[in-house]
Amino acid sequence: MELEFSIDDEIADVKFGRPHVLILGAGASLAAFPDGDINGLRLPLMYNFTEILGLDNDLKKYNINFEGKNFEETYSSLYGQDEYKDIIGIIEDKTFKYFSRMKLPAVPTIYDHLVLSLRKKDLIATFNWDPFLYLACLRNHRYVELPQVVYLHGNVAIGYCLEHRTKGMVGYNCSVCQKPYKPSRLLFPVSKKDYAKDSFISAEWKTLKSYLKSAYMVTVFGYSAPKSDTEAVSLMKEAWGDVNIRELEEIEIIDIKDQDELRETWDSFIHTHHYTTCNDFYDSFVAKHPRRTCEAMWNQLMECKFISDNSLPKGVSFDELYRWLQPLLNVEKNKTNKR
Repeated sequence: MELEFSIDDEIADVKFGRPHVLILGAGASLAAFPDGDINGLRLPLMYNFTEILGLDNDLKKYNINFEGKNFEETYSSLYGQDEYKDIIGIIEDKTFKYFSRMKLPAVPTIYDHLVLSLRKKDLIATFNWDPFLYLACLRNHRYVELPQVVYLHGNVAIGYCLEHRTKGMVGYNCSVCQKPYKPSRLLFPVSKKDYAKDSFISAEWKTLKSYLKSAYMVTVFGYSAPKSDTEAVSLMKEAWGDVNIRELEEIEIIDIKDQDELRETWDSFIHTHHYTTCNDFYDSFVAKHPRRTCEAMWNQLMECKFISDNSLPKGVSFDELYRWLQPLLNVEKNKTNKR
């Protein structure tokens, strides 16, 4: 029995048909742009959201006690009350406008590497409002077949046509009826994030649940599964199912938190020892085995072979990156076998 699974073997192997699901949270955008986007716009988190978006004075004007509180808690306390209808409108307007201004630099970023590292059979599900994932897909899709993408909390770049169940960039029209896409909703009250009531969000969650049921690998990047979002975690757990019968699947967590804390957070998704953690995207299985994540993991764990890293090149131009990917893409184009 051959005990080594070489880089050439990895490149040539595209038999695995089950998907790899990658779930993104705010930590992924913060890791990609710790100093802000190309124009210096900072990525807000829930604890500094009002400060970064300049909402402090607006909230004070309405005598709202927000200091020291998580932004989602503040928003939830105001939502649905007629007396706060105007401030809710201000919050939603400023949130949409702030995130809409964010841009990618001209060079490859973590987001470009993310979308290039998975295949059409795979899925990226993001909780983030920023447009980085969409913009990365937009500028790479002409050169590489990309994974599917869903926006679980809406997104400033994404609109939809409910009648024809299509989605696309805000400002563009539905390809069927030619009517403008309706912007997706961003903010939900934390006390009851009833995603089922929003048709677009409900459809995105339905897609994620379908992929989770058949997924072989799940990577969680910068999503903390906050207690305030119990509905999201519940929906994912329902789709993942009983952990005792997911004995072959693998969970990967990319996060700066302590490993014990991460294990506790995601324990209900992990079968015994079938998980890994790292605090840097480029140390992840996704970055070390791009476009062959499931094949490499299967050969390492199930076939008990020694595998070698085939890591994405960092700090290179798009042209260089596409040239590096070409051997992988050539195999994908010429082979259609599935496990």
